[in-house]
Amino acid sequence: MPSRPFSIEADQIAGQPNVPDRRHLPAVPFADQALRITAIETVLPPSFAPHLVLLRLHTDAGIVGCGETYFCGQAITGMIHDYYARRLLGADPLAIESHWRFLYERMANIGVRGVELRALSAVDLALWDILGQVCNQPVYRLLGGPVRDRVPVYNSCGNPSYGIQAEPAARRGWQGWPGMGSVGRPGPLSDSYNYFHHPVELAQELIGLGYTAMKIWPFDLPAIEHGPMRISEADIRQALRPLERIREAVGMEIEVMIDGHSHFQLPAALRIAEALRPLQPLWLEDILKMDNLDMLADFRRQSRMPVSASEMLLCAPDYAALLEKKAADYVMIDPTWVGGISETVRVARLAQVYNIPVSMHDATGPLTLIAGMQVLAAAGNGLYQETMRAQIQTTYRELIDLEVQISDGYLSLPRGPGLGVRLNPELFRPEMPGYRKSQL
Repeated sequence: MPSRPFSIEADQIAGQPNVPDRRHLPAVPFADQALRITAIETVLPPSFAPHLVLLRLHTDAGIVGCGETYFCGQAITGMIHDYYARRLLGADPLAIESHWRFLYERMANIGVRGVELRALSAVDLALWDILGQVCNQPVYRLLGGPVRDRVPVYNSCGNPSYGIQAEPAARRGWQGWPGMGSVGRPGPLSDSYNYFHHPVELAQELIGLGYTAMKIWPFDLPAIEHGPMRISEADIRQALRPLERIREAVGMEIEVMIDGHSHFQLPAALRIAEALRPLQPLWLEDILKMDNLDMLADFRRQSRMPVSASEMLLCAPDYAALLEKKAADYVMIDPTWVGGISETVRVARLAQVYNIPVSMHDATGPLTLIAGMQVLAAAGNGLYQETMRAQIQTTYRELIDLEVQISDGYLSLPRGPGLGVRLNPELFRPEMPGYRKSQL
């Protein structure tokens, strides 16, 4: 059956706000197909973070696809409802690549960074979720089938409040320093606090639970206090003393990754790398900002340390440049930032051409975690799925209908169709913060 050609956007949408009048929209691609998108819902769940966006795509067959993205939530929902809805409402939800290319190509002409790509990521997750439900198969089977029946994970040592706001929060509306992991307060899941105050006990607990790796960000506070251009030897020693104690107590029983949250410039980054070398971290992640890949390649060469880069790269062309410049030993991808499952798969396969393993980022939301697992299940070069038990055992339970269980350092693959999880329908009520709905 021939497909309909792409159509340009309408100059104006008539009718009520967020309820597009189809009479004033251009012809919908693939509108002769049986399944159509009838409504788009978004909400910003208040109990989790001020920037998490949850999305549902409704179809005329009653199938609902779920998606998610993170950061600048109000701007993302505006992009989805005020622009992307013009393309999606009334369209065939199974034409995933067609929608991806249409929206990406138009965004690429104005920069395709940040809000635009994050909005596309949430939509793409929901479209894959719908396709899996139509086919009655998990997404990973639609990506070529599983190469593993469980996914290895590591624990990022955050706190239950991670992503909600960094401390101190003295000003009303203060949402913390972007990329800043606070030390937090005492508690059984306060892994960042416990790294500094009870490091050996933390490492031994994780090993006992079957984790083979943990990620820490010990240099955030010096970066905030003194800026990105320098770090003192005293600050480095204070930051690394807990890791030294871990190595003294458990040796190499657990791998340790270091996340710099892109706080530092080259001289400070090299000083940090030199101090870390005897402690043998698995990788250094985002010690530098990801806005100059030539300098990242130079940092890798000078530091002689393994580099992971990183969810801060957005879309496949960025990763292609990273790999071409030989600037990383590991690739990290965030499915809800990079362009959804579609682009995550492209980046993972590109990295495999260079014999580079990929891991999936998640310190943002439960569908980011589930989407990463779906891709890793089918990726021959899949290494790790990032997890944060402080979120999985608290806020994630409020958002999805699946209890995420980590056993012996692994996550079992979701068995349900599509993503295999549903967003909590109680979140999608008009009185909830940031709730918006666009429909035919």
